Order: sequence, then C-alpha cells, then structure tokens
Amino acid sequence: MPQGTLERTRHAADEAADPLARAGERVLHIGRDRPIRISAGHRLLHHEGKCSRPHGHNYEIAVRVVGELTDEGWVVDKGVVTDVIDEWDHRFLVEDGDPLVEAFEQSGDADGMVVLDAPPTAEVMAVLLEEKLKAALPDTVSEVSVEVSETSELCAGY
Repeated sequence: MPQGTLERTRHAADEAADPLARAGERVLHIGRDRPIRISAGHRLLHHEGKCSRPHGHNYEIAVRVVGELTDEGWVVDKGVVTDVIDEWDHRFLVEDGDPLVEAFEQSGDADGMVVLDAPPTAEVMAVLLEEKLKAALPDTVSEVSVEVSETSELCAGY
C-alpha cells in the first residue's frame, strides 16, 4: 500500500475514534430563550423625531454561533460572548461627530461612552457586535449572527 494511502487510512481511523472530529459544525445559541440584557443610552443625531434626544433602552441580545467543537467540547466559551456584549452595558452609544462626545470627555465620563462609526441603531449594533464577536472568537467559528431587541416591537439582526 502506498504511504499516502496508509496515512489517509490512519487519519480516517483517528477521526472515527474521536467523536469531536466526527461532529462537524455545530450551532450554539446564547440568549435565544432568555436574552442577554444590557442597559444603554443613545440618540440618533440625524433623526427628526424624539429619538434625536438622549434616551435609553434595556436591550435584549441573542447570539447564534456556528463552528467546529473545540478540544473543550464546545463551539465557544459563553463567557467570551457575554464579555464582549457587556462592554456596552451601562454605556452611552454615540455616533462619531456627535457633540455629546466632547461633552462626555469634558465631564470626565469618556469611559461611559462608546463612539460608533455609524448611528447607534439596533441594526448597527447587531452588525458591530457580530464584528466584535468574530474578532474575539476562535478560528473554529465559521458564522456569528446577533439579534438586538431595542423594544418588544423592534428587533434587528441577520
């Protein structure tokens, strides 16, 4: 038997003996039935309605992660996901260029603010949280999707 064939046979036998190797990609839902909750303030700088005023929400966030099982036997450590989301808890989300950025800095509360490159809508929050999670999670993750509920009537995600 040629050596390459023998190596492939051994590799296949190793995979057959290892349930993690056979598992393929798996899905992990975090916050699906009991959402992760954060409280954050924001305002929509270029909005003509009441959302242009500073106000806050008790956001509910759900995350779906797809990936290979790690040696620990999970897709990702839930704590890594919640740590990323918690970075926005009890913060004020503002768009870059909002005069509130300077006001927060002058008041000594710059650490209470998160400056975004886009308006702090639920839709933008979902996109940015997906990007932050992709950067924080292991290479075994192939897909991350986030849903952000601003109110019981408004939920954004992919």
